[in-house]
Amino acid sequence: MSKNTLKQVQEFHETYGLPVKDAPDITDAKTNALRINLLAEELEELQEALEAGDMVEVLDALTDLQYVLDGAYLSFGLQTLKTAAFDEVHASNMSKLGEDGKPIRRESDGKVLKGPNYWKPDLSKFLDKKDKAA
Repeated sequence: MSKNTLKQVQEFHETYGLPVKDAPDITDAKTNALRINLLAEELEELQEALEAGDMVEVLDALTDLQYVLDGAYLSFGLQTLKTAAFDEVHASNMSKLGEDGKPIRRESDGKVLKGPNYWKPDLSKFLDKKDKAA
């Protein structure tokens, strides 16, 4: 059976001496900068692949983005909160429907907008007071 993405990326981090923190921590400026740079690099690769119409490179860029995101969860000690936080954001996103039960979209690009019953996800409930200050 295949390991989930976080477990696979954790294997990479442990093999190559990259951080896997056991508690939420964003105090290391070098790690923070690396994570931002890696995400920006992969996002740029996605943009280039889309502009080139290269589906293989689009898939590669999306997969690399997920890999780097999972690495960020590990580097920031947030891996145990990923699923719960995702579930909370998903439920919030599903609350964006309009009164008529249909999506409200921005005309210019089709982005789904917040409807009258939208509620903001409460991610703070997954962190204790000490973690929120870090």
